[in-house]
This record gives sequence, C-alpha cells and structure tokens, in this order.
Amino acid sequence: MTGSLIIRPFEPADEADLVDICLRTGAAGEDASHLYASPTLLADVYATPYARHDPSLALVVDNGQRAVGYVLATADTRAFAQWFSGTWWPSVRPDPVVPSDAALVTSADDPERMLLADVDRYPAHLHIDLLPEAQGRGLGRRLMGQTFDRLRERRVPAVYLALDPANTGAGVFYERLGFTPLLTSNPDGSVRGLDL
Repeated sequence: MTGSLIIRPFEPADEADLVDICLRTGAAGEDASHLYASPTLLADVYATPYARHDPSLALVVDNGQRAVGYVLATADTRAFAQWFSGTWWPSVRPDPVVPSDAALVTSADDPERMLLADVDRYPAHLHIDLLPEAQGRGLGRRLMGQTFDRLRERRVPAVYLALDPANTGAGVFYERLGFTPLLTSNPDGSVRGLDL
C-alpha cells in the first residue's frame, strides 16, 4: 500500500475507469479528450480488450473510490491480435467513422500492427497508464513487477511495449526498468523489449 492507493486485480466494474484513464493519458501521457469524437475509442483499442481477453493480466491502482491507473497485458500477442480482429474489434468498431477518429480506426483495422518483427522473441506486450495522483509513488514499478511475475509464471520469455517518443517521462521509466529499443521492429526506438 502507498498512502491510500492500493494495487489490486481488475474487476469488470473497473471498465469505465479504464476508459477514462486511457483517454486522460492518451496524448503522450496527457489528456486526449479533445482528439477523438468517441470518448471510448482509444480504450476500445488500447485498454478494454486487454481486460476482457485476459483479466488475470489486468491490474489497477485503486484510490478507494475508483481505479486511477492500470497495467494491461497479453501473454501471447499473436493470439490476442487474432481475437482482437476477429471478435473484439468488429463488435465495437464505429460506423460511420468521423474524421477525427479515422487514423485510429484505420490502425485498429490492421491486426498486423501488433505483430512486430520481434514478436516471436517478445511474445507478450502490455500497456500501463497512471493518472497524476498515482504517479511518482513507485506504483508504476510495482504494477510492472507484478505483471512480470504473472508472465513468468506462464513461462513467457520476454515482453514488449510501444511508447510515444514525445512522452519522455515514460521513456525514462521504461529504461530504468530495463527495457531496450527493438530497432528491428521500429528504428525510432518507440518499441522496447525486456527479457523476463
């Protein structure tokens, strides 16, 4: 426990909080509410499907009233991409697509976006987002540590993540955890991997 914030397993009642956290951190760690017409679209791509697909790899930071941070992972990116494109995305994809949402929808339409050149070496991937009240208190490191432990229990050898290069604070955080750039997957260093 850190102050009044605790880490606990995801519960279905947390889904609305996941949507809010994802949107409020979706622009290089800043609020992305002004970028999308649909307030759920960002989470429909980067948060909610992970919690639905494998809730056992979803952890939240709880402030006693609601979730204020999360880490969401998949142990098998290939299987997740197949489920995402065949089951999840068709059930939530907006129609019609408004111009402000078009780039994200087009990206989500392509399940290959998750299958990086290094995906067989780094089969798991994750997303972590914390609202400001949960930042700078060691909770991100603890969330990641617990997720790594869960992945190791499944004998997953390595995990990757992608970050917005503009989010320099996240880049420093990932570097301190030991993530290194996977330049064969993305030469700009925005995709990073970690051996477990």
